[in-house]
Amino acid sequence: MRSPFRDSPPLRLWRSSQRWRSSVLSNWRGDLAGGITTAVVALPLAMAFGVTSGAGAIAGLWGAIVLGFLAAPLGGTPAQVSGPTGPMTVIMAGIITTMVARYGPASGLAMAFTVALVAGLLQVVFGLLRLGQYIVQIPYSVISGFMSGIGVIVVLLQLPVLLGLELRGSIPQILAALPQQVGSINPVALLVGASSFAVVRWTPKRWSHWLPAPLLALILISILSLLLPQDAVTRLGAIPQGWPHLQWPQLRLDDLRLIGGYAITLAVLGSIDSLLTSLVADNITRTQHHSNRELIGQGIGNMAAALVGGLPGAGATMRTVTNVQAGGRTPLSGMVHAAALLMVTLGAGPLASLVPLAVLGGILLHVGLEIIDWPFLHRAPKVSWKATGLMWLVLLLTVFWDLVTAVVIGVSIANIITIKDQADALQQATQRLAGGDDLSTLSPQEQQLLEQAGSSAALLRLEGPLSFGASRYLTQLLSDSTAYSCLVLDLSAVSHLGVTASLAIDALCRDAAKQGRRVLIAVPQARFRDRLNRFGVSRYGSAQLLPSRAAAIAQLDAARVT
Repeated sequence: MRSPFRDSPPLRLWRSSQRWRSSVLSNWRGDLAGGITTAVVALPLAMAFGVTSGAGAIAGLWGAIVLGFLAAPLGGTPAQVSGPTGPMTVIMAGIITTMVARYGPASGLAMAFTVALVAGLLQVVFGLLRLGQYIVQIPYSVISGFMSGIGVIVVLLQLPVLLGLELRGSIPQILAALPQQVGSINPVALLVGASSFAVVRWTPKRWSHWLPAPLLALILISILSLLLPQDAVTRLGAIPQGWPHLQWPQLRLDDLRLIGGYAITLAVLGSIDSLLTSLVADNITRTQHHSNRELIGQGIGNMAAALVGGLPGAGATMRTVTNVQAGGRTPLSGMVHAAALLMVTLGAGPLASLVPLAVLGGILLHVGLEIIDWPFLHRAPKVSWKATGLMWLVLLLTVFWDLVTAVVIGVSIANIITIKDQADALQQATQRLAGGDDLSTLSPQEQQLLEQAGSSAALLRLEGPLSFGASRYLTQLLSDSTAYSCLVLDLSAVSHLGVTASLAIDALCRDAAKQGRRVLIAVPQARFRDRLNRFGVSRYGSAQLLPSRAAAIAQLDAARVT
């Protein structure tokens, strides 16, 4: 007899936990090596992103620890490592600047982390609504444009740091103020930053397995900078010790629109960034990620990070690749990476006071250049001028306007281009055949029947998607077919029948009924027949829905006999 407790929720949860433990511990040696190696790479990046955001190095570290620890087991990409990233840091820096300017340092920072909390909640909602499969459907020209634009922003934000200048604000404001600050450039800071960049850029790759280039630059250049006078360069300063304090959300009703707008930006960007990294992880591990679960894991991680004052982040491509190359395969590697960062943060915080800001600026300069999509920039002009123009438009809007506007305009223009291409493809693929035309594409019986009908009947063959973009041409095409007393409309090769196209066919049948003409519609797809029936096409006595082109053309003979 089957036990009533066999499928009880507690037992299912226990079996699920057992399967999770067995899968996680199946590669514990590789995951341990991958997690520790990735932490070494993540340490200088987390500090640098924290400083660039305006929240301080400690915010970057706690963001990497909390998000990295939670997103690994709760997400849908086993080998993925999460933490603050360049794109997310750029947006968060703008949010912090805006909020601090409105509410002051303490309240402004709390408001900024409230935005990050709401963004994490939105990511969870995206996952629950199963939007993961749609988020990465943004055209590549748009993705390339905004990612390259973010890379440019990261580079430009490092200019004041590398030049030893105290400049804050948006990119246009920084660029406008730079010429006036030429006399204040600190050559020592420039030398330190350039040295840091050189170490990251030209360290042999074979060394990276033992000592990643960003960490080498952080340690080496920071030690060498101790030979300089104490006030020669600006240093990071001490990192707060101990566990973080909770950052309780602060909601102001008069700023709900501002908070919502920023939160949507963070949530969408973080989702795109994470899912693109998931695709990279799939490619190198030969696995398949779960996009909706990944969004839920990222959202929970970002919410928890915001509550402790940590930067929001996403799946990080470089850290994920490093993890896999070092042997990481399961969520345990991401959790080990976070645990290693936690031990360093709690135990080696005082050493951070020795790090010059220009060292972190040099590291992030290299990160920004790596974010720019150089391969597409080189290949796009050879492929399509439309793709090239769209990519540059999105890039410039991202840098000099804002990311949301850039993506919305980019996606809108991409959709318009797609619709135009679909209409052009329909126009090229359309065939209107009547007696006396070349009928070689038809069967012998169909040819005979169409020839016997003479000039009073025609066959109109349509191919591809009939979306609203193609409907104008379709309407014109159908209106030009009024000279025939009988029209066979062949939809056998149609892959999509939109509402607007259905309305155009309905209008054709209505007009044909008024003029005493017949319309025979060959529509083998059951779902298209159902749609046309719901529109009421069959209510016109002159219109008839048939399961194949042969059946429709056969009606020409029946009509001729009667």
